[in-house]
Amino acid sequence: MATGADQAVGMGLVGFSILLFTYYTIWVIILPFVDSDHVAHQYFLQREYSVILPGIAALILLLSVGTFIGVVTWKNRKPKKVD
Repeated sequence: MATGADQAVGMGLVGFSILLFTYYTIWVIILPFVDSDHVAHQYFLQREYSVILPGIAALILLLSVGTFIGVVTWKNRKPKKVD
């Protein structure tokens, strides 16, 4: 059973994910249809970052997974027996 701290961290991650999804959805899908001089544009980054930031996040994720697999593989290798 999960402890109170586990539940709090889990709810925090869910809340952060919902916030991030909402921000990105408004930024990429809704904002292009709003006039460029509208006050809402000051709360969002430039549109170029809508492609750059997920690309960087994907690269970091792939590097992390690759590093993890490499470390686990390296630690679990068996030394060759010399006859």
